[in-house]
Amino acid sequence: MSKQYHSFEEIDERLKVLNLQRLIAQESIKLQLNNAKTDLVPQQFRQGLGATFGNKGTIKSLAITFLSGKLLDFIKNKRKRNTKKY
Repeated sequence: MSKQYHSFEEIDERLKVLNLQRLIAQESIKLQLNNAKTDLVPQQFRQGLGATFGNKGTIKSLAITFLSGKLLDFIKNKRKRNTKKY
């Protein structure tokens, strides 16, 4: 079912709406990509330090988990503050 347009103004308006929707979708993808990158950093950080989560009782594993969680919270809060400025 295609929409019928009765004037060029209607077509222009629809094209503007579609363009804005495309731009919003692009920005959403960028945001999701940045979120994914941020969410992956703590796991890579823990693996880089040699933390094995098979041994959940180790102090090293618990400390790295705690510190990487705090780092993730810091990054998320910083990102929220930066997005509110714009």
